[in-house]
Amino acid sequence: MLAIELISDVIPPVHTSDSIQKVLDRMAEFHVRHLPIVNEDQFLGLLSEQDTLAEPDHEVQIGALGLSLVNPYVLEDQHIYDVIRLFYEQQLTVVPVLDNKRNYLGIISINAMNEYFAKLTSVAQPGGIIVLEINSRNNSLAHMAQIVESDNAQILSSYISTYPDSTRMDVTLKINKQDISGIVASFLRYEYDIKATFNHSDNDNSMDRYDSLMNYLNL
Repeated sequence: MLAIELISDVIPPVHTSDSIQKVLDRMAEFHVRHLPIVNEDQFLGLLSEQDTLAEPDHEVQIGALGLSLVNPYVLEDQHIYDVIRLFYEQQLTVVPVLDNKRNYLGIISINAMNEYFAKLTSVAQPGGIIVLEINSRNNSLAHMAQIVESDNAQILSSYISTYPDSTRMDVTLKINKQDISGIVASFLRYEYDIKATFNHSDNDNSMDRYDSLMNYLNL
């Protein structure tokens, strides 16, 4: 997926002539701590809530403020992983998206990113989760998929967690099957180390937990 596919036009940009109070009100309305400053189609920078704290007069225009961030943005044809990296490295709540001529197109909000990540990891779908601890030299997703598929199941999503100064890693597999006992037995037969297993069904509260997380992030 590319950055342009997650653009939202729900949150409008601000302008240099807008007052600090107007900006703070808009941040509160949309539950974000950053807003892009735009002059027509030109992206001028990303204003953070922190940038407004030094000015006690909230009627001052934001054009008079200095920006603490170094114009973070992504281009429309960058991969969504670049967006995730920018969210993480800069601790942002929105990421501006520009076209190849550096014109402003819109933003990706942290809420849109969370929704995409939930779809990416198949969090809403019932099934089982298996966490394997393996050596990096034995990291063959094809072989893992073969083991899962031999039990008439499929891997819905997977991700890897690494350890500093170690060749060991955790591989988390989301399976589209609630009874994963046969799959676990197969992994053990192939001498995989099972670190943890979890079963999720339509009746569990995994979606309640996810909804609670989304509500928390919106605070």
